[in-house]
Amino acid sequence: MSSIDPTLDTIPPSPVLRGIKDALPMMLGFVPFAFVLGAQAAQKGLSPVEVPMLTGFNFAGGSEFAAVALWSSPPHLLLIVAVTLLINSRHLLMGAAMVPFFKGQPLRKVLPALFFLCDEVWALALAEGRRTGRVDLRYYAGAAGSLYLTWVSCTAIGALIGPVLGDITRFGFDMAFPAVFLVMLAGMWKGARAAFPWLVALIAAVLACIFLPGAWYVPAGTLAGLLTAYLMARPE
Repeated sequence: MSSIDPTLDTIPPSPVLRGIKDALPMMLGFVPFAFVLGAQAAQKGLSPVEVPMLTGFNFAGGSEFAAVALWSSPPHLLLIVAVTLLINSRHLLMGAAMVPFFKGQPLRKVLPALFFLCDEVWALALAEGRRTGRVDLRYYAGAAGSLYLTWVSCTAIGALIGPVLGDITRFGFDMAFPAVFLVMLAGMWKGARAAFPWLVALIAAVLACIFLPGAWYVPAGTLAGLLTAYLMARPE
């Protein structure tokens, strides 16, 4: 007779471990992309200590790349802050989209959790919310925590190895970011009609990138997609 309790097979996995498991493909995509950011930051004069401070206090890859690109000696801090706020403005809509799935959970826990809300965490949490009707903060902690630690630690490693390897984009590491987003979009595909606001947002962002200075393509694409989705959802 086997000594293994057959009921163990029916025990559901820990929400934390399930979050880590779901985040694993994105964690692997983070590694080369974080190396690129860390190496570029080191080339701008940031130390291996300053780089993880940058990525740890502002967990948003797009604005971090923009900040590093604008970095100079002395740095134009007001410009960097303004561009960072502009690029991260999409988080307002991302956070608003999560409200129904956090409903009923204590605000003192939800607000700190939103600090770790990047695009990839948002996609995982949104999929979890649509599947179960709510986002378990333990699941969220597993997914967000693993991605956060991977990102911060690998940007620090990138800052260390960057001066040794030189321009590591020649190895193709910078393709990790588009690859991760393609995977996210594929997982959120709900048909051609549901994707139409994405197309409008893309066209608006491209036009703004061509004709407007700075990072105005971010709010332009966001607002165009949001307005399209709102008009499509209105009753006839």
